[in-house]
Amino acid sequence: MIELLVVMGIMSALIAVALPRYGAYRASAFDSRAEIDLRSVAMAEEAYFLDFDKYLACSGTSCSQLPGIKKLSSGVVLSVTTSETGFKGTASHPRGSGRVFNWDSEQGGLLDQ
Repeated sequence: MIELLVVMGIMSALIAVALPRYGAYRASAFDSRAEIDLRSVAMAEEAYFLDFDKYLACSGTSCSQLPGIKKLSSGVVLSVTTSETGFKGTASHPRGSGRVFNWDSEQGGLLDQ
């Protein structure tokens, strides 16, 4: 009986350490979804520019008009604004860490935060 209590104590200690890390890994995965979608949309914007000589402003499901974009990852909040010379995009995921990814084509791509 004592051995069973010791094993349960060890298991509960391991679980207490693992759960917070699991949450951080999960938030990081949602952030990665947002970043990857932003990169994909940025490449699609450049392909669109080659075909139509302009960039396409879009957000959410309207970005599926871009070549190669069928849909965004579930839950990703993404928007693209355009200007005469480039475009800016932002992406985040509500279940992520709160990080917002920014893309500026005039400044060379993904911006550091």
